Amino acid sequence: MRRAVCPGSFDPITNGHLDIIARASKLYDVVHVAVMINQSKQGLFEIDERIELIREVTAEFGNVEVEAFHGLLVDFCKQRDIPAIVKGLRAVSDFDYELQMAQMNIGLSGVETLFVPTNPTYSFLSSSLVKEVATWGGDVSHLVPPVVLEALKGRLGKD
Repeated sequence: MRRAVCPGSFDPITNGHLDIIARASKLYDVVHVAVMINQSKQGLFEIDERIELIREVTAEFGNVEVEAFHGLLVDFCKQRDIPAIVKGLRAVSDFDYELQMAQMNIGLSGVETLFVPTNPTYSFLSSSLVKEVATWGGDVSHLVPPVVLEALKGRLGKD
């Protein structure tokens, strides 16, 4: 079975994330979505909430598994026999950072990283930007799946 992982914090998952996961799900038999646990940061959504939202919005693909992880991504990959990491690139600035990570990961464990260019519609999109706009009452309905929009509204007390 061809396996890959799409890692991230997904706080919350956006249409940009979903686009990369959907594209990876067409190329691999199983796509693991690894939701990063960063204990030094307080997210808007708890890890379990993020996992549930991701499971709901990726259910239609049929080959996506979602779970939390902390520590090195390469250890997550080794434990599950995953040879590839799929990362979306929005801009050149993403490439600089992601190339360093890819080189470190292959050096540590032999896990390859594949870069997928982001759909231009989502080239500016990030979870942080979505949270900021939503916090101030801006319309993010075109940036996140409907279930995520409802969760955001509920968490932020917006109607």
